[in-house]
Amino acid sequence: MKILDWYILKRYLLTFLMMLLLFIPIGITINLAEKIGKILERNVPFGAVAQYYLDFTIYFANLLYPIFLFISVIWFTSKLANNTEIVAFLSSGVSFWRFLRPYMIGATIIASLALVMGLYLAPEASKGFNEFKYKYLKNSSNVTKTTNIYRQINDNDYIYVSNFNPVTKRGTNFTLEHFVGNKLTYKITANSIIDNDSTYRLINYTKRTFGPENDLIENSSRKDIEFDFDTDDLTPEEYIAETLQYGDLIKFIEKEKRRGSSNIGRYEVVKYKKWSLPVSVFVLTIIAVSVSSIKRRGGMGINLAFGITIAMVFVFFDKVFGVMAAQSSFSPIVAVWLPNIVFGILAAYLLYNAKR
Repeated sequence: MKILDWYILKRYLLTFLMMLLLFIPIGITINLAEKIGKILERNVPFGAVAQYYLDFTIYFANLLYPIFLFISVIWFTSKLANNTEIVAFLSSGVSFWRFLRPYMIGATIIASLALVMGLYLAPEASKGFNEFKYKYLKNSSNVTKTTNIYRQINDNDYIYVSNFNPVTKRGTNFTLEHFVGNKLTYKITANSIIDNDSTYRLINYTKRTFGPENDLIENSSRKDIEFDFDTDDLTPEEYIAETLQYGDLIKFIEKEKRRGSSNIGRYEVVKYKKWSLPVSVFVLTIIAVSVSSIKRRGGMGINLAFGITIAMVFVFFDKVFGVMAAQSSFSPIVAVWLPNIVFGILAAYLLYNAKR
């Protein structure tokens, strides 16, 4: 039986690798064709472009590998079924569970690699990928501004900014309130706040210090001042959770909870996906084997069509529930794991019928 195990396991891993090598260059070509104009126009260094597409490869391989794996398993298992090899295996007294074992070994290998990639490699790739886009490919005019930011930056200080542009590092309608206990001691307001690296420049600055009888008011058309926060604390990019390794991500989420961030759902979706995506490898492998292990009159085309449909539905569920968790009070852990639960039930049903 070791011969059968090695035969299927080798086909499992090699077909998956072939799918990656086939689709990732296509993705790079399409992306390069879309961005080549801006790259040439802005004289982006070749080294930066090469690093961007290395990060692009890791980023999208991590994002789409369950789908590539699903299609590759359907592809080579359908070939086994069409060549009547599966019938030969099962006719020799091998149970369907035994036939499934090398698939599960292959899924364990891929899931382990995916877990390491998701926890450590993909965050670094995502950081480089997004930084390149913001540095070379986006204009300040088409960058989405973060609006209505209200945050606690330490035990005593609360800040508000009506909107903030991450490229120009400029915010409008800035307010800082300083409390001692439950008492407001002073309040700073400005029409604009601009990050000048080590200091912040406030335009139309006003500071009102509250006294027991009279308030002290200080005004200035422009004032440079140091604050105990940086622009990432002021309004972190929506993608920042994707750029943090798992340990740093946990600490970041705890800090954002204390500060009352409105993006906690989005950050927790990223955290839970690091664990749910490797599990989806097993679910999709079982579905793919169950669907494609039966020889059909329409050949591989029927299996591939059915498999691609299931893959698209899985992606749809994953994206819809992820958006719901990021933009509403829907539980992030439920949103992330629900597709695996639903498709896990489908996998059990298909496996039961395939065995029969």
